[in-house]
Amino acid sequence: MKGKTVIITGAASGIGKATAELFAKEGANVVVSDINETAARVVAEDIVSNGGKAVFIKTDVSMPEEMEKLVDFAVKTYGKLDIAVNNAGIGGEINPIADMSIEGWHKVIGVNLNSLFYGLKYQIQAMLKSGGGSIVNISSILGSVGFAGSAGYASAKHGVLGLTQTAAMEYSSQNIRVNSVGPGFIETPLLEALDSEMKSQLVALHPIGRLGRSEEVAELIFWLGSDKASFVTGSYHPVDGGYLAR
Repeated sequence: MKGKTVIITGAASGIGKATAELFAKEGANVVVSDINETAARVVAEDIVSNGGKAVFIKTDVSMPEEMEKLVDFAVKTYGKLDIAVNNAGIGGEINPIADMSIEGWHKVIGVNLNSLFYGLKYQIQAMLKSGGGSIVNISSILGSVGFAGSAGYASAKHGVLGLTQTAAMEYSSQNIRVNSVGPGFIETPLLEALDSEMKSQLVALHPIGRLGRSEEVAELIFWLGSDKASFVTGSYHPVDGGYLAR
């Protein structure tokens, strides 16, 4: 990873933070991106204080011009873009479809799906100029199954798989690999609002008997971004403690 540049969206906490720290530890130039300026700036500063290379840029991934700005910033700062991890996402409104607000639907689609299209559009343009690269899109176990009350989230994450597969078909011959990771329920800030009973119910859905850790997902993202996964593209990799095997 030495000398390679990686963009990570949603890098202020959880999976994004763990992924940024891992890439930096292995020598990459890390562009830490998040809408939470305070927390993301701390992530970048901690990486630098530990001997790594990182810069921060505030990004609202639901805005196409901000995603274009993010890619331009990475290229201007480090000379090129080698790897992109499209991780930013929200849980979205929890309601049955008939009760879901139109605003709630548009918000989760904007952050969890539209942003992936914007990211791919500008990341691919940059990678084509430098001879290729690797893109990892963070979907979910709910990218392949439904979940009552989360129509917007599940729909967006299903869409991530379609974008991933299509992009892989279109650009693999030009040395750009595009893959997707589907985390199960991971101990991240997205789950902090849940009470102990709800968390216990979620744990019961994972045959391994616990929720996942961000670092466990980061390891797979790192591998997919690396040259060790050189023959892997258009794929979907659950990291789910057996959730989808039930």
